[in-house]
Amino acid sequence: MSAAADRDRDGAGRARNARPRDELGRPLPRGAAGVPTTPDELRLTPDEALAQAQELLAAGRAFHAHEVLEGAWKAAPEPERELWRGLAQLAVGLTHARRGNATGAARLLTRAADRIEEYAAAPPHEVAVTGLVAWSRALAARIGQDGLDRLGPDALIPRLRDER
Repeated sequence: MSAAADRDRDGAGRARNARPRDELGRPLPRGAAGVPTTPDELRLTPDEALAQAQELLAAGRAFHAHEVLEGAWKAAPEPERELWRGLAQLAVGLTHARRGNATGAARLLTRAADRIEEYAAAPPHEVAVTGLVAWSRALAARIGQDGLDRLGPDALIPRLRDER
């Protein structure tokens, strides 16, 4: 059987991976126990998406936070799409860091900061734009200089929103 024929598909023929995943989002063998994932059809308000993504990041599940933020990106109105895309990229950068890929982590964190920074003048949904940009750039620089070995898990948890 070809790899394409072995992929899970939805009713429209789009590829869906129904395999269980570990806490870092890596696919596990079919039938293995994995952590809960984000359903493709999940639709959240911006407040709900930010809150859920923050909880997932705090739990060390950056890949799963990325899924939530990617869903928000795809559902966002055009003026906010690049913000959500940047937030999703930030979570991917953290996923790379947790998986041990320093180069990918630094690149994605920098790319995320570049996208998010465009919203500094008027941050939607109380997103901590200025803080996230500074945090992402500082973490990318630290990873580039020192690697990942000196980072504790708490160093990989950003604050997505300004304090209320």
